[in-house]
Amino acid sequence: MRIGILKSGQSPEVIRGDVGDYDTMFEKLLAGRGFDFRSYHVEAMEFPASVHDADGWLLTGSRHGVYETHAFIPPLEDFIRRAYDAHVPLVGICFGHQAIAQALGGKVVKSPKGWAVGAQDYDFDGQNVTLNAWHQDQVVELPEGARIVGRNDFCENAALVYDDRAYSVQAHPEFGDTMVQGLIDHRARGIVPDDLLARAETRMGQADSASIADRIETFFKAPRARDTAQNRGAA
Repeated sequence: MRIGILKSGQSPEVIRGDVGDYDTMFEKLLAGRGFDFRSYHVEAMEFPASVHDADGWLLTGSRHGVYETHAFIPPLEDFIRRAYDAHVPLVGICFGHQAIAQALGGKVVKSPKGWAVGAQDYDFDGQNVTLNAWHQDQVVELPEGARIVGRNDFCENAALVYDDRAYSVQAHPEFGDTMVQGLIDHRARGIVPDDLLARAETRMGQADSASIADRIETFFKAPRARDTAQNRGAA
């Protein structure tokens, strides 16, 4: 199964040699699950020609806000809507989670609650899951058709599913401790409150992304409406 990775940003250059870029992090997270990957650097205006150039699409994180006026955001939202209408599955992580919501009519803001950094505990339909997070922006109004499947008190809309068409997570299952520490050291000082950074450092080693990787795999491989229609046509 071909997964197209829509790269909306890049990891900090100073640590990229240690952690890889965002696309390689997802390739590692989803390794051994029957996927092959092709990346498109949409932040640099490199877009697929068609939503059918891959069997599914994965939207990465970014240092940008989806509500900002960057040239790549309007065509990315248009691509999301076209893939959604065609039932080509979308998975969004952090910025990707927010971009899907905004493209489909939801609202994203810089949250007055502040930052979530490092390991955070979430309720995924009754299962406790600990994931690394790094965000201040949040989805605060859901698009039509979105259903909450993951939350905590800080982030009510931490994971969303849109029938068979989109699945998104606010946290970063692709982030390991080296990435979190790199962000603390090279992006966060003076921006994120020191007490949150200290707490993140005390929780190193607690995040476990395997269950989210399982959910992403299950979502991508699930039968969907377009497949049923194609099968009827073939018959």
